[in-house]
Amino acid sequence: MVAGGVVLWNQYGDRISDFFSVEETDYEGTGNGVEVNFTILPGDTGTTIGQRLADEGVVLTSEAFVKSILAMPEEPVFMPGTYKLQEEMSAAAALVALTDEENRVENAVTIPEGTIMRDVFTLVEGATGITVAELESAAADPQSFGLPEEAQTLEGFLFPATYAFSPDDTAESILTTMVDRTYESLNAHGVPEDQVWDVIRLASLIEKEARFEEDFYKVSRVFLNRIDENMPLQSDATVTYGTGAYDRASTTDTERGDASNEYNTYAHSGMVIRPISNPGDLAIDAAMHPADGPWLYFVTVNLETGETVFSETYDQHLAAVDEWLKWLEENPDYE
Repeated sequence: MVAGGVVLWNQYGDRISDFFSVEETDYEGTGNGVEVNFTILPGDTGTTIGQRLADEGVVLTSEAFVKSILAMPEEPVFMPGTYKLQEEMSAAAALVALTDEENRVENAVTIPEGTIMRDVFTLVEGATGITVAELESAAADPQSFGLPEEAQTLEGFLFPATYAFSPDDTAESILTTMVDRTYESLNAHGVPEDQVWDVIRLASLIEKEARFEEDFYKVSRVFLNRIDENMPLQSDATVTYGTGAYDRASTTDTERGDASNEYNTYAHSGMVIRPISNPGDLAIDAAMHPADGPWLYFVTVNLETGETVFSETYDQHLAAVDEWLKWLEENPDYE
């Protein structure tokens, strides 16, 4: 469960049984000397932390990290924030580092790609002491930061990066730094001023739907192809954003049919009404430079590895969905 910003191992309970049957290798030692700033997000579980550690080259496998948690005499407590780690750490060493407040970077915060505004504010508060309420107040007028007139919040324009703030920084200066960094990226990727709103919305969606670099450009093409064909985007990520249940990957029939959710791209055609995350360089580039291809569908067929199948026809897509359903059946405790 999550209580007061603290993430407990209990949150993913029964899933631990799956890992006892998985053979994995592990790095040895405390790292190779290459520093990595790693962020624990509000709502993270041991599983999600382990997966990102593996993705960022800190640990070799997420399974090794989970087993290190299980080997501890007491349940570890993970506090949201940015921590100093290294590449190629043993899972046990990474776990020790993440539960040691001495490794927490003061006045520095790393915002991972795809983090939503609410969680950005929580991370900034943890690093600087500037409260979420102060940040929300400073962000109340998005246009004062130079955002398009359509923007109702700073969502989409808080660039994911590592920031080192000084004690003199204010809520306004911190948010200005993040927004300015987003515009630096937009300019670097050649986004015309009159396309900023469209590109940020698409990039925010790509960021939530894609995992591997090649897939970012293919996901971009799928969404643009569907708009060209006057097909709804049908993204679960937009639905969950509109419900406020940001951390879920799946949706219910009732949620997908709820037209009162203005972010629901099953019920509403065209591009999602507003950004649903804060995208990074790769997603922005993919929004501007989609891959060439006829795909109209994609589905992640393995939620653990992120393997995704792209399809041109509905029959091909149904076959991929069957593959996904089979994976879910074989992994009933996956969340």
